[in-house]
Amino acid sequence: MKDDFDLIADIREDQGKGASRRLRHQGKVPAIIYGAGRPPRALVFDHNRVIQQLDNESFYSSILNIKVGEKSQAAILKDVQRHPARPMVMHMDFQRIVEDEEIKMLVPLHFTGEDVAPGVKEGGGKVSHIMNEVEIVCLPKHLPEFIDLDISELGLDEMLNMSDIKLPEGVSIPALAQGPEGDRPVVSIHIIKEVVIEEEEEIEPGAVPVEGEEVEGEEGEAAEGEEPAGDDSDKE
Repeated sequence: MKDDFDLIADIREDQGKGASRRLRHQGKVPAIIYGAGRPPRALVFDHNRVIQQLDNESFYSSILNIKVGEKSQAAILKDVQRHPARPMVMHMDFQRIVEDEEIKMLVPLHFTGEDVAPGVKEGGGKVSHIMNEVEIVCLPKHLPEFIDLDISELGLDEMLNMSDIKLPEGVSIPALAQGPEGDRPVVSIHIIKEVVIEEEEEIEPGAVPVEGEEVEGEEGEAAEGEEPAGDDSDKE
């Protein structure tokens, strides 16, 4: 069952970086909504409420209901800008939607059957998620919260591509229209090998070499600043 997400917004009259900074200090999130053949509109949301909803995976792939006063607008989340160091949402972008126009969305992939896959259970391999989400195109009424990908039959050193995903009704993957080069790998099972890299021991200047070790300047090589020894019989 899909979650219903209601977002209460106010119209944002002030524009510019200074105005956005003041809103953030007041616990607000500046945002913009665009699309559906209408001009963009600046909005503002309560930061605490937004943070709570962003913790829900479904929020990113659901039809959202944005309420401004008595009016409501169906929309999808297109972008979230976060502070690089603090748990703060800096800005949000929303796209208006209409029932008869297709939308393009990134939808999470949920992998099932990992514990019983032959490559894991019998082969001792590890599952590698090459992709965790996939871009789809569909009408709003067909938008899935996520897409399941069953890997219970996947063997060792095998993989599944985007073309192996069983899509819900009315949903397509635009990358597959590009031909074989667009059919990217999604998940694989392989043995994870650990490679131990041994560090070479460095001889500190002035250290006494261990017996049997060659030191630059010995065993026929002239040390720096010395002339190679020649046969005295060649000298006049």
